[in-house]
Amino acid sequence: MTDISSIRVLEALLFASAEPLSVKEMHERMPAETDIGGALLALEQHYKERGVQLVERDGRWAFRTAPDLAESLVLEKSAERRLSRAAMETLAIIAYHQPITRAEIENVRGVATHKGTLDALMEEGWIKPGRRRESPGRPLTWVTTPVFLDAFSLESLSDLPGIEDLKATGLLDTRPAIEAIPTSPDLFTGIEESEAEPQEVEDVLQDI
Repeated sequence: MTDISSIRVLEALLFASAEPLSVKEMHERMPAETDIGGALLALEQHYKERGVQLVERDGRWAFRTAPDLAESLVLEKSAERRLSRAAMETLAIIAYHQPITRAEIENVRGVATHKGTLDALMEEGWIKPGRRRESPGRPLTWVTTPVFLDAFSLESLSDLPGIEDLKATGLLDTRPAIEAIPTSPDLFTGIEESEAEPQEVEDVLQDI
C-alpha cells in the first residue's frame, strides 16, 4: 500500500534517522502492507528539484543536499586532524582490492601497516572488518563501508577513479602488486612509508 500517509511516515523516518536506511530496515519500521519501493519513488520524484534530494548509496537511502548547491554551502575552517599519507594509501588499497587482509595490504605498500592506521580509518567509519579468509590462520579481511561512499560522493565502488587517473598521481608503477589477488594487477606498488599529508590520494578520491 502506497498512500499519502505511508509516504509521509517514510519521509519522517528518513529525516529522523542518523544513518542511511536499507529497504529491510524501512520494512521493519513501517506497516507490513506498505509499498516501500513505491513510497521511495514518490519521495525521490518529489524532492528531485528541491534543495535536498533522496539518494541511494550502496543499497541504503538518505536525504542529501542537492549537488548543484554544494558551492553555496561550503564553509571553510581549519581541520583539527588529518589522516596521514599512510592512512590514505591504506584506504585506497582497501577500496580497490577488498576484501583484503592486513598482510596483503603490507605486500602492496611494501611496509608494515601499523595498527593505528587501521584504527584511524575505522574511527572515520570508512572501513570495517570483513569475513575471515578461508586459508591457514583464517586472517581477517577489511572492506569499505557505505560511510566511505557517502564521504566521497560515490554511488558505488564502480565510480572509483580508473587506473589511468591513479597513474597520473604517481602512485602506480610497472611492478606487479598482490600475487594473492590476481584480478587486481599493477595497483599501488612500491609506495614507501610516509606520514606526510595525504594530498595525492585524497585529491584523486575527492575529484571524482
